[in-house]
Amino acid sequence: MATSTRPQAVATDQVVFLLDVDNTLLDNDRLRDELMQHIEREFGAGSGDSYQQILEQLRVELGYVDYLGALQRFRLAHMDDARVLLMSAFFIDYPFADLIYPGALDAVAHLRQWGRTVILSDGDVVFQPRKVQRSGLWQAVDGRVLIYVHKEDMLDAVARKYPARHYVMVDDKLSLLAAMKHSWGQRLTTVFPRQGHYAHDPAIIAAYPAADISVEHFADLVTHDFSALAAAA
Repeated sequence: MATSTRPQAVATDQVVFLLDVDNTLLDNDRLRDELMQHIEREFGAGSGDSYQQILEQLRVELGYVDYLGALQRFRLAHMDDARVLLMSAFFIDYPFADLIYPGALDAVAHLRQWGRTVILSDGDVVFQPRKVQRSGLWQAVDGRVLIYVHKEDMLDAVARKYPARHYVMVDDKLSLLAAMKHSWGQRLTTVFPRQGHYAHDPAIIAAYPAADISVEHFADLVTHDFSALAAAA
């Protein structure tokens, strides 16, 4: 009996919630601060600034924060120092679950009554998935995890993977929300949690239009009712 090779149809949801990770569900500023403190303790004063400069250079080059790539470049100045090799333990063994914002997982569960929850994050192919998995976020969305280099450029891929009549994007970066809104228009509702350094940068706030919904913390969405949005979709 011949087996069909036609791709299986993916059901279209009424609403899909797309959730950023860093400084939206997870306190990435705290991770960065603790990393810098660790580097300063291990390699002396000024070493944290050196690593930070490399990290920023890579962010400009790649479009996302590459902690492991920055560590590779940082190593070039410390080739004979075995402590650089031990830095891997900081990244691999870090207790990422401790970084989840209070109430964030409850809010994720709350959103699921109106649609699927999907993590949509920027990042590298090793450290970012590790962070999502070890923090418990992977399980919180039942493995629906998408990680791209520039997620705002991957909306067609997102729609193919998780087709929906309407999307809700929750992200701490107004620039990204604005770019996605420009592409999807009324098909998208943007939600801006004012968490992390990007969300409090006056220049960024002034440069981009306000989101459709703003909250102080992601956890505040646990009281938000998306029934009307789901019904309209």
